[in-house]
Amino acid sequence: MPNQTPAERELAELLVENLNLEDVEPAQIDPEAALFNTGLGLDSIDALELALAISKRYGFQLRSDNEENLRIFASLRALSAHVEQHRTT
Repeated sequence: MPNQTPAERELAELLVENLNLEDVEPAQIDPEAALFNTGLGLDSIDALELALAISKRYGFQLRSDNEENLRIFASLRALSAHVEQHRTT
């Protein structure tokens, strides 16, 4: 499994805390694995909760109508890169 960057680790911790993933340790999340379906197994409700948590923590909104969402939420690495690019806090 590829190593997480510090930004990916921070986001993994946010993900685990806010989605109450009791059986998942943040360090166990493969940064290149899919977040939804066959990967971490998140669903659309999880995506909404995660978007809200990111908005509160990092000061920008992830919009549900963004046509880039499939790419943004593809993996922890992709999401982290997007957060790092757009964060205001």
